[in-house]
Amino acid sequence: MPEGTLQVLLVGAKGLENTDFFTNIDPYVLLACRSQEQRSSVASGQGSEPEWNETFVFTISEGTSELVLKIVDHDTLTDDDYLGKASIPLEPLFIEGNLPTTAYNVVKDEEYRGEIRVGLSFTPERRTSRTFDAGEESYGGWKESAYTD
Repeated sequence: MPEGTLQVLLVGAKGLENTDFFTNIDPYVLLACRSQEQRSSVASGQGSEPEWNETFVFTISEGTSELVLKIVDHDTLTDDDYLGKASIPLEPLFIEGNLPTTAYNVVKDEEYRGEIRVGLSFTPERRTSRTFDAGEESYGGWKESAYTD
């Protein structure tokens, strides 16, 4: 797996389960990529079709294979309610570099619970290599050059 920067555009969701009896749900998303976790804002009162349009950045290291999005309903007086999750494999992104906004299934207890729309972009890390050039005066013969995998 390559190393670099993952940019996630969290657009919105639809068809989410309304777990609140008297009001609309107030969903937010926990985005996790290996040990890194970030949280979206709460889409207060937007119910089962929230819009976020927020961008998140993760550092991708060796062994990273998926992005997990957990959708949660924010509750003030009780514990927040888990609505479901979407797991997005990153291998296609590493090949393409960019994936346009796409709808991914939200699943809870192995059942479809709506969809979440996300756009993805990956920028590989630039690495430098050093080569020895006997004719190079600066750096005592060592020359740096940038390359990407």
